[in-house]
Amino acid sequence: MKKVNIFVDCHVFDGNFQGTTTYIKGLYSELIKDKHYRFFLGANDIASLESIFGTHDNVVYVRLKATNKFIRLLFEIPAIIKNHQIDYAHFQYVVPPIKKCKYILTIHDVLFLDFPEYFPITYRLKNRFLFGKSAKCSEIVLSVSEYSKKQLQKHFGIDTVTVTPNAVDPVFFEPYDKAAVQAQVRDKFKISKYFLFVSRWEPRKNHYRLLKAFVEKGYYTNYNMVFVGDKAIENKEYTVYFKSLPQEIKSKIFTFNKVSFNELLLFVRGADLSIYPSVAEGFGIPPLESLAAGVPTICSNTTAMSDFSFLNECLFNPLDIQDLKDKIEIGLNDSKINQKREAMAHKFSWDQAAEEFKRALY
Repeated sequence: MKKVNIFVDCHVFDGNFQGTTTYIKGLYSELIKDKHYRFFLGANDIASLESIFGTHDNVVYVRLKATNKFIRLLFEIPAIIKNHQIDYAHFQYVVPPIKKCKYILTIHDVLFLDFPEYFPITYRLKNRFLFGKSAKCSEIVLSVSEYSKKQLQKHFGIDTVTVTPNAVDPVFFEPYDKAAVQAQVRDKFKISKYFLFVSRWEPRKNHYRLLKAFVEKGYYTNYNMVFVGDKAIENKEYTVYFKSLPQEIKSKIFTFNKVSFNELLLFVRGADLSIYPSVAEGFGIPPLESLAAGVPTICSNTTAMSDFSFLNECLFNPLDIQDLKDKIEIGLNDSKINQKREAMAHKFSWDQAAEEFKRALY
């Protein structure tokens, strides 16, 4: 049986870890186990890529020379597809306009259409055109949640969307010494006893209300607040509120960006409480990662996160600060973390996502 050649645009691995890198890493770590397929993984730094996926007889690492996304999509990748006789090429959000094979496209969300108030108009107009056009010229369209699937069908009129749900990197489930990790965080970052929010900075992510709850409830007397994530869209409401705080409180608030995966793992494991207050998500991996690590976790109950039913009493309305405060108290005293962890692992796994992917191919 002739192997199916699949090219995967992995340029996101040349930057910092984000939702799309977690998705590609988890999905293809499972798919490469199937020797019916030959995978061509493309990025600028293929040594780093190989350290992530390993050496396999059905995996070829292809160095991308271009750092400009337009050159990569317009010229470089179409040439790679032709030279390697690729059957399918897999992209995130946007595909090359010059088509040399069948396309697989993952659109993780269209939140800019569902919640336009959180996105600049230029971003909305550009991506509505690019995502829609890319979806229409792709043979297979994937998304990561039932919520995102329904919204894709609604906005772009796509009949068939396959859900390949996100899951958690196995390393988050590995056992560890909590006290030792907290000592590492204390030594490296000068922080002890903290709440954690992992997310890039955008208004919809709701950093402002989380900070407000942290301050109004007086948690700063016993805890620090740690924000981990890169800047994306300016959050003026948060900035104004933060600047108004006395230095005593500001000194208990820490922000980190350009964080490596190992540093992220350290932050997650060392946290006393993980909080995910985002208003809107196409999926929402961070609360699953902290739960996998056995960290008390509370999470927003909106959009795709409404599917996280295993968190039950630790879900809250992200627009209701009082509800957030109440759930922080519940989270800090949660005695059912292990049951929630097991239920989450049963519901979301990369092998299930890989099976859905292969079904979509046929």
